[in-house]
Amino acid sequence: MKKSVLAATGLGIVAAMTLSGCAGPAESGSGSGAQEITFLTHWGPDQVAMLEAAGDAFTAEHPDIKLTVQSVPFGNLLSTLRTQGTSANGPTIVGAYDAWLPELVRDGLAARAPGDVADDVTANWPSGVVTAASNGGDLYGVPNEIDLYALNYNTALFDAAGISEAPADWDALVDDAAKLTTGDQQGIGFITGWNSGVVHPFLSLLASNGGTFLNEEGTASNLTSDEAIETAELYETLVKAGSTDTSKSTANANTTGPYLDNFVNDKTGMLIMANWWESSLKDAMSDRFSEIATAPIPVGPSGTESSSISYSWMTIVNSKADDAKQDAAWQFLSYLNGPDSGENGSSAMGDILISMGIMPTRSSDIEAHADTLETPFLSTYVDALDAATPFPTVLGGPAATDALQVQLEALLNGQVDAKTAMENAARDVDAALAAAQQ
Repeated sequence: MKKSVLAATGLGIVAAMTLSGCAGPAESGSGSGAQEITFLTHWGPDQVAMLEAAGDAFTAEHPDIKLTVQSVPFGNLLSTLRTQGTSANGPTIVGAYDAWLPELVRDGLAARAPGDVADDVTANWPSGVVTAASNGGDLYGVPNEIDLYALNYNTALFDAAGISEAPADWDALVDDAAKLTTGDQQGIGFITGWNSGVVHPFLSLLASNGGTFLNEEGTASNLTSDEAIETAELYETLVKAGSTDTSKSTANANTTGPYLDNFVNDKTGMLIMANWWESSLKDAMSDRFSEIATAPIPVGPSGTESSSISYSWMTIVNSKADDAKQDAAWQFLSYLNGPDSGENGSSAMGDILISMGIMPTRSSDIEAHADTLETPFLSTYVDALDAATPFPTVLGGPAATDALQVQLEALLNGQVDAKTAMENAARDVDAALAAAQQ
């Protein structure tokens, strides 16, 4: 990500905000005797305020339950869950990236959803995100957002270079990147310094070339396939041509840094990025945001259609919380994600996600926000959902991502050739997956 992942705006907030006026998570039964639950998120202040408002509305109907919202930077979210979540008084509800779920279930930190919640999610969410929120056939979370990738490009720079349309295949991508490379301007930017930001665009190009990150069982890499080596060779070609410049590409999970700065300041012609960063672009570009267009991931020589890597988020309940807290948490999540908690048929969660430019996953939320999603920027992402390739959610997935990141950055910096990068990545990814099984 964000968001992932992922990933949303305002990730730098390090604050605990409570509906009950306390400075941090309150003990169950304190004060009025209401059951107090804590929601740990990485959202920024605007979205925290919306979540607080939903909590207020829920408490008005359920005065026996009160909600505390705790916000931490995205980079601290998983570690906070792991350190605080082992206590019965730790966070009760947590926003979780789907790739984390297998390990959270293995480590006993995610509670299995009760039957009524599982039935509701199965009936009202697309099967793909239901699967991502499940492990071993059991549902563990309520899905909320989905993110995927598209080509983002600066139409003013395209016009200046005499390019009339976005590249649909890799030959056009290479040619256009060369035309856009001039002076202090790079044709195409690739993220360095942030694992998902490095890996997901590469895997989106790989999926559009007919390849996959892992084998069908999710137990070993598939990075020495012809399709993967061709994808790495595309990177190598762009590097050797001088069409991409890693000095312009450093970023973190909220895209702060040269990657965003160079794109919004007309020094990067195009890049591959997720839908959630729309709000970052709008904030940085203001009226000039209208210069940015989106297009499907270009199709590779071994591919037949464009496909983007997709990943999703969910809210899980801490299995270490006592039964009363867990029951209260599931009640609140059912309300938060229900069609009567938001505006005009949307859930409150749907409204929160849309406020960040993020696509919700509940079917009724997508319908309620159809007009917002059919914008020149977001419509490409919406259209790409059906052909998206879900990022594999397997034990060792995060470590495998880190292993691939190292080799892709070496490739982008010209330290290894394409074949060597994929062989090294395959070795290290396999080791990471094997270690997670032990």
